[in-house]
Amino acid sequence: MYLAINIVGLLVFLALGWVFSHNRKGIDFKSVGCMLVLNLVIAWFLTSFEWGRMAVKAAADGFAAIVNLSYKGVNFAFANWVGADGTNPAPVNFIASALLPILLIVPLFDILTYIGFLPWIIKWIGRGLSFVTRRPKFETFYAVEMMFLGNTEALAVSKVQLQRMKAGRNVTLAMMSMSCVTAAIIGSYIQMVPGEFVITAIPLNCINALIVSHMLYPVEVSKDEDVIYGLGDPAAEDDVVELTAEEQAAKDKAIEEYKALPWFKKLITHDPSKPVKEPFFSFLGDSILGSGKLILIITANVVAFVALAALIDAGLGMIWDKLSLESILGVVMYIPAWLMGLDPGTAWHFSQLMGLKLVTNEFVVMGQITSEVATYAAHYKAVLTVFITSFANFSTLGMVIGCFKGIVDKDKNDAISKQVGRMLLSGILVSLLSAATVGLFVW
Repeated sequence: MYLAINIVGLLVFLALGWVFSHNRKGIDFKSVGCMLVLNLVIAWFLTSFEWGRMAVKAAADGFAAIVNLSYKGVNFAFANWVGADGTNPAPVNFIASALLPILLIVPLFDILTYIGFLPWIIKWIGRGLSFVTRRPKFETFYAVEMMFLGNTEALAVSKVQLQRMKAGRNVTLAMMSMSCVTAAIIGSYIQMVPGEFVITAIPLNCINALIVSHMLYPVEVSKDEDVIYGLGDPAAEDDVVELTAEEQAAKDKAIEEYKALPWFKKLITHDPSKPVKEPFFSFLGDSILGSGKLILIITANVVAFVALAALIDAGLGMIWDKLSLESILGVVMYIPAWLMGLDPGTAWHFSQLMGLKLVTNEFVVMGQITSEVATYAAHYKAVLTVFITSFANFSTLGMVIGCFKGIVDKDKNDAISKQVGRMLLSGILVSLLSAATVGLFVW
């Protein structure tokens, strides 16, 4: 019976995308069907197929190994917080266990970006996904990009594309940005919740972001518009640097000389048509500083949101001692939680955690359940972990809107601001769809 409820739930969540669509006639149901089938195959492969489970376990173990290596650095600076091998002592607090490893993981991913490996992976996965899902090239490219880089980082490196695309496509990308998970923070997640479901959630969120954003805000993209602009393309008029005739002639000559080089010399020679790379150690230093800022931002958000939630609970308790923020949100989210195929009592517990995650963030919920999640039933453990493995919450909404304001013009920002409700709904529906999809295969 619970499996049947789970199936109904998956269909209901898809139907909500149609009900709240900006343009129902513009939805490409063939594309949605292709993506849904792909999602089901991925979920089955990663949760029920032996090789898939082995791949997920290997990925989770890999991130755990990187985290354990990071403890050597943490131990050097804070010997009484954690042992060099992650034990003796075990991490004494949330910052030591989940956040300080970011100081290794983020620079590692930045180095992979610097040498060109990560962009190469993103490009080819994006192209393959575009072919399978029948979605525009850049939207699929961006879905993969934010899976590795995170929402604000992916938006920042896509500045040229965002400025040259029409407003409707910017709205689509804003909706997709509500559902990402940056690979650099996976190591923090798997310290608190089951790593195999964290890893499984990532590709599912990627594809469900494409499904939901297309259903809520369909945009027709012509073949002429379906292009990916490179770093060498000007983003806007004020970004174009005017060269003198002599400078332009020298640049053209250098480009022609580069093209005439043998292929093996091109590997060690800078292409003059592309921007000059920042020196490696300057780049690495900026990456480490950025990692430190990220830790401070996450810490500040967790402290502030937990304290604000406690303040709200105290105020509600003055009205009625059984009234709390969790209970109110639990009522609102109860039906979606029950549609995951859970018994009423478990659905009530899940709905409260769902609500808490939306008004705070995933770290708050993970920190709350980390000591007991291993005791949950397999199905509940799977749907709960997958649901909370995303950035979808109110604070992310503000971050995404703010990021677009610094990149695109007023008309595009106005178009995005008019769809704030759909942006929040997009983040929620993506998490619900991913959780319901995994729930079908884990009992």
